[in-house]
Amino acid sequence: MQTAGREAIESPYAWARLAMSLLLMTIGGSGMYSVTVVLPRMQQDFGIARGDASLPYTLTMIGFGIGGVLMGRLADRFGVMLAVMLGAAGLGIGYIAAGLAPGPALFGLAQGVFIGMLGTSASFAPLVADTSRWFDRRRGIALAICMSGNYTAGALWPPVMQHFIDSVGWRQTYIGMGIFCIASMLPLALFLRRRPPVQDFAGAAAAPAGGFVPPAQRPLGLPPNALLALLCVAGVSCCVAMSMPQVHIVAYCGDLGFGAARGAEMLSLMLGMGVVSRLVSGWISDRIGGLRTLLLGSLLQGVALLLFLPSDGLVSLYLVSGLFGLFQGGIVPSYALIVREYFPPQEAGARVGTVLMATLLGMALGGWMSGAVFDLTGSYRAAFLNGIAWNLLNLTIVGFLLWRANALGQIRAWPLAGRGAAA
Repeated sequence: MQTAGREAIESPYAWARLAMSLLLMTIGGSGMYSVTVVLPRMQQDFGIARGDASLPYTLTMIGFGIGGVLMGRLADRFGVMLAVMLGAAGLGIGYIAAGLAPGPALFGLAQGVFIGMLGTSASFAPLVADTSRWFDRRRGIALAICMSGNYTAGALWPPVMQHFIDSVGWRQTYIGMGIFCIASMLPLALFLRRRPPVQDFAGAAAAPAGGFVPPAQRPLGLPPNALLALLCVAGVSCCVAMSMPQVHIVAYCGDLGFGAARGAEMLSLMLGMGVVSRLVSGWISDRIGGLRTLLLGSLLQGVALLLFLPSDGLVSLYLVSGLFGLFQGGIVPSYALIVREYFPPQEAGARVGTVLMATLLGMALGGWMSGAVFDLTGSYRAAFLNGIAWNLLNLTIVGFLLWRANALGQIRAWPLAGRGAAA
């Protein structure tokens, strides 16, 4: 595969490639949200408890996270096109196998291994890392646009799938999704044949005054793996909090008597507003940096979780769901930007994949934990409080990292938009 020169960075081809990545992530991201939509029907069909019915989501997120690292390494070595093609095959096999599963064990296996680890993961971390290597001055907004595909999937697929579930059943809907993913993603992946341009991390040292000179050996005064570990813990904690409304809003609305269709609409609204949030946060992050953007998003997410506690009416739930999406949509892209700010580009696939794996493990843990707390207490109030506590842990870690960045002078000087190209 041909490697592009530096003149290809932020070129018309780079923006066209970004659009294709957005489309692929929108299709592949269906695997992350499908199980939340079928949760009530699947629970009823298999005759299991709410916590047990939440387990396939947990397995999907664990597989998604592990697969992100594996697919990231694969993309670093062989190119992102191969990873996406493997993901299309994984999604197709996984959806069809889950739709034919006779019980919860095989359903969970299909979700975790094929849809999560081999499927959706290939349309997430590899595309994010690949996008980060085609942009420099506008890297924040480019990553936000790319990762909006994840939320566009969340806004698009729940109501679509709910419609077909009500019309033909959840099993037939799953089989149809498998066929669609293979038929659409395989030809789209061919657009990603070109390898990303070579970027020299050390070249950042030549950035003019007002640019950011990342430390080569000790980012934020820490060993690189120590910083990565802290980012992973922060990613787990923020996404445990994030998963509570995203995973259980459909079931929560059903328990309140509003019906699963209203819950699917709220999930769609939540994730649709998340798209807006990601774009706005991307624009902000190009001006204040990844760490500050992450702190802002985490703080606002905590506010939204607090607002869920007194909200049990239909109108208030729609409103808070929209606010939650608007507040937290920029959190996960900030992690990818932080990795690209403090680590060399040739490590992008593996390190971005590792941090995003942590966020997905947080979603997995939080999705299961919220269902288990519901089974123990009979309500979701304690689950929301649990999410708020995990969000406080995230705020503590991010605040510590930002304090070190300011103390050591290892943080961007702004504005960024006018500086020259740098890795």
